Amino acid sequence: MATGKSDISGWLVRPASGHLWAGLAALLGALTLHTVLVTSGGGMDNAIVVDAARTWLAGGSPYDDPHFLYFPSAVAAAVPQALLPRPVLDVLVPPAVTAALALGWACALRLHRVPLRSRLAALGLLALAAGFAPFGQLVRLGNWTVTAALALPLCLLLASRGRWVAAGAVIGVAVALKPLLAPMALLFLFARRWRALAVLVLVPSVASVAAALLLPDPTGFLTRTLPFLLRGDDAFVRLYEASPAAVLPRLGVPEAPAALLGLVAAAVGVVCAYRRWRGPGPVPLRLSETSAGLMLSAFLVSRPSYNHYLLVVLPLLLAGLPYAGAVARRPWFWLALVPQLPGVTWPWLESVRRRAFRDAFTLCALAVTVAHHCVRGARGADGPDGAPGRERAAVESA
Repeated sequence: MATGKSDISGWLVRPASGHLWAGLAALLGALTLHTVLVTSGGGMDNAIVVDAARTWLAGGSPYDDPHFLYFPSAVAAAVPQALLPRPVLDVLVPPAVTAALALGWACALRLHRVPLRSRLAALGLLALAAGFAPFGQLVRLGNWTVTAALALPLCLLLASRGRWVAAGAVIGVAVALKPLLAPMALLFLFARRWRALAVLVLVPSVASVAAALLLPDPTGFLTRTLPFLLRGDDAFVRLYEASPAAVLPRLGVPEAPAALLGLVAAAVGVVCAYRRWRGPGPVPLRLSETSAGLMLSAFLVSRPSYNHYLLVVLPLLLAGLPYAGAVARRPWFWLALVPQLPGVTWPWLESVRRRAFRDAFTLCALAVTVAHHCVRGARGADGPDGAPGRERAAVESA
């Protein structure tokens, strides 16, 4: 990365002042404390999983709740929370979510070799917390998406250091908790890391089968949840879905063409991500931008697809800002995020029923920006022509 005085990167990677860290601590503390005071059960989405575990402990089926969209392994993982009183969850969950998001940001920084005491470390997290509305929403909801927001940068950090099997285990555990990162199996396929891919698949498979055998409805995920996800006809969920398959029918486009358009866009995104993986540039950029392309492609077709899913990929891209060829230096990267600025009133789009249109714009604009960047390739920091250097060779041969 460029760290000279003539480039903004040099300023970003220098140590941040104590005043900046104090401001960041005050912001995160205020957000967390406010959430503790106003939420119940640690957040609405967290309560769904915890209530599913409580239902199981009481002898019922967690899949009686159609909004429980997790593997059976998530039920077992939620048992410790289910044994705690709700007032305790109110206090513990918001700080845990905030800490996990901060740790994910730290892993993204280290992936790109950015010092944790740098100005980018402080300003980046400050920008995410204060300038990106889904950050606060995720803390308030307590959604288990936070596990993916931590697991993905940790996985890529391990992969960048040649520890692919450990990286596969991290993704496997995350998928067992919430299947959001399942598309990351394609990265291991691109890299031909067969042992790591096997670990990634086996961890959630074994955990889910073992947990399912303890449920009164062992096949509930397959017979009830999976059809619910494929139909995508829940009126409540549809209000918040940002994928084209969910938003376009609300604009008058028939459902079949809308779904087909989403599938085609996702397929194109996967191809672009593969080209980025095979292209030039530093290993951290290739890992982060390939992964972002894969995940954004999945968000284009997943049902549901929420705006806080973007917190899985956004820190990875933002942390790459010091690299001259990073996607975070493209204008459309920032323009795509404008609708997610908190406190801005958007005419005709402010109501709960229409918020998904703003989220869909952000998702689609970011997906197109990343896909276009993947095709063009990034100029490597280790040479004027972007040719991969010794770092890439070391990682791919590890």
